Amino acid sequence: MSRPGFEAAAEAAVAALGLSRAKDLVGLLARRRAKERALTELATPGVGEAVARLYDAMEAESVPHTEAAAYLRGYVAATARARDAVRVRTVWSGPSTPAVPVRATAQVLVEVIEGAREELLAMTYAARPYPALTRALTSASERGVETHVVVETLAGARGLLTGREPADAFASVPGVRLWHWVRDPAGRNRSRQHAKLAVADRRTLFLGSANLTESAARRNIEAGVLVRGGDAPRRAAEHIVELQRMGVLRPLRS
Repeated sequence: MSRPGFEAAAEAAVAALGLSRAKDLVGLLARRRAKERALTELATPGVGEAVARLYDAMEAESVPHTEAAAYLRGYVAATARARDAVRVRTVWSGPSTPAVPVRATAQVLVEVIEGAREELLAMTYAARPYPALTRALTSASERGVETHVVVETLAGARGLLTGREPADAFASVPGVRLWHWVRDPAGRNRSRQHAKLAVADRRTLFLGSANLTESAARRNIEAGVLVRGGDAPRRAAEHIVELQRMGVLRPLRS
């Protein structure tokens, strides 16, 4: 029997919780825990409302706890399999052609940020305040996403960047951790931190030519690749984390 209200509420709850914590909800349902107990144990900003709606839908459509647990367990497993399947597509900004539809780089970056539930790692050369990205990063921080951004510095760019420090673009984002590349002055005095990427939860990787600026995200011709699933997002994140651990990337203190 189809129960559209319950099914929609279950999907929303898994999206709010993420796959790992959704399994905790499955356990609570399997043990027939009441809504109040679930809200207490899964008390995270942005999660309570989705969990409460799920319990309300169960009551409205007479879904037993054990049946709800079985449904969520299957949904989580199917979502995990879909997540791990590798999907790759190109992302272009700028003039469109009949053969290749153009999708704004800014839109894809925002989607990657909005999809993060636990960790977001990003690297950029230049950066300027851009409201759409600032809002997405702020929202990620508010839902508990650990966010690290690696930026170039004016000193590191050695005159190729002007104006304010790229790090200033993130000044209004609470909780973001900023990093920079500490070069060996003897051997890398002409090097640049030129990578541009974003990795969400080690499962989604956006790698492209665009800096985190409005002109790059909306006006320029930019090209990138969006990878969902597989090893590439995980390996990219692991590389950044290892560079941090080794001290090649160090916290940027303003």
